[in-house]
Amino acid sequence: MSPILIISIVAVYFLLLIGVSYLTGRKDDNDSFFLGNRQSPWYIVAFGMIGASLSGVTFISVPGWVEASQFSYMQVVLGYLAGYLVIIKILLPLYYRLQLTSIYTYLQQRFGESSYKTGSVFFLISRIIGASFRLYLVAVVLDYAVFRALGVPFWVTVAVTILLIWVYTFRSGIKTIIWTDTLQTTFMLAAVIVAVVLLKPYVYPDTGIVEFISNSDRSQIFFWEDWRGPNHFWKQFLSGMFITIVMTGLDQDMMQKNLSCKNLGDAQKNMFWMSIVLVFVNLIFLSLGVLLYDYAGANAIEFSKPDELFAAVALNGNLGVALAIFFIVGLIAAAYSSADSALTALTTSFCVDIIGMKKMESENGKRIRKQVHIGFSVVLLIAILIFRQINDDSVIAELFTAAGYTYGPLLGLYAFGLFTKWQVKDKWVPLVAIISPVLCYIIKDNSVEWFGYEFGFELLLLNGALTMIGLLIIRKGEDDRVVD
Repeated sequence: MSPILIISIVAVYFLLLIGVSYLTGRKDDNDSFFLGNRQSPWYIVAFGMIGASLSGVTFISVPGWVEASQFSYMQVVLGYLAGYLVIIKILLPLYYRLQLTSIYTYLQQRFGESSYKTGSVFFLISRIIGASFRLYLVAVVLDYAVFRALGVPFWVTVAVTILLIWVYTFRSGIKTIIWTDTLQTTFMLAAVIVAVVLLKPYVYPDTGIVEFISNSDRSQIFFWEDWRGPNHFWKQFLSGMFITIVMTGLDQDMMQKNLSCKNLGDAQKNMFWMSIVLVFVNLIFLSLGVLLYDYAGANAIEFSKPDELFAAVALNGNLGVALAIFFIVGLIAAAYSSADSALTALTTSFCVDIIGMKKMESENGKRIRKQVHIGFSVVLLIAILIFRQINDDSVIAELFTAAGYTYGPLLGLYAFGLFTKWQVKDKWVPLVAIISPVLCYIIKDNSVEWFGYEFGFELLLLNGALTMIGLLIIRKGEDDRVVD
């Protein structure tokens, strides 16, 4: 597939996104940018959030992960359902009752200013890491398929990738993203369906896909034997539950879309239907991994990392140009549906939580918001270049490992706030939030030697628990309990 054709496809795709941005971004104010004027249709939000929840990480890494861990990731996905139930029943009612623009304002009301800033900073760190991982995938594929052959440096590829996001989000932020994410989810799912259909004559010509996948050695879902290993069911299920609570329910990026719905009932319907659809979509991605590995093995297609499997099959030309086109568009759609909202959420959180945007006059606030938007674009560029130097593992594993350290303090803070009546010494909260991940890292690094136990995604639970213990240590006395 020629680099010129790929560049043309990308150009047409982004002209389409910019067109959507123009139509939705005519009202260029902070209320549109932060919350979409609270007028987003719930079903549009739900469909768009499928792509944002999956992202380029799922598009690339989940199929490649099948060889090492089979379908064990479905145990995590089932845990997602329990996590979404907590969000629907506990967190969304709280956010709507308090009429929040930034969800971290809750920490200010519950504990104080230091807790509020701590939550915001940990979100900023978490989302910068997550968005960098996702955009890195797109940049690597574009570098591999297009720009390397043209002699374009990797940093230029990354800069162009981020610039394109900025172009269609800088005016109306979340109001635009609600609609562009819908478009991008459509392209992403279309790419997977096209890949499955085109692989059929070569991989499972005489059987149905369900029968073929179920008979594969790579399709085991449930693992009950070794509770010390990282793939045991309850470890993965509980990890999936809490990953969802923190990476969706305690994440400004994901909750900003829910808060743009007209009311609480619409936000809850959005979250419910999205969670159901996500189970089936993740199962399709894992099934695609089985097909890709079988095809690559039969046709001697080489790739150096599991994350390169889908690209290696799609771009080698044996299955025709259609798959290559859908792969490029699907990858960009998957990654950008998450990364564009991340850039908007970073801007929102920094403006509202760190510099107090609500206290500023409208025109001055709009100017500062646009400066912050540019600033975070540069931050993502730097973070991606750093990640390129250190990444040596499957991206999805690295993403959740990083999330265990950065989202853990948020989990502990919210759990302590929601399920206890204690007040804490607010000025000490930042210290607790720093010490907890450090202790978590030390325990994980030595867990096999000390306990004969290997941590997986449940690292997040350990971090949250250590944060809660720290908050108990710095709690105030009996007379300082919160009164309802």
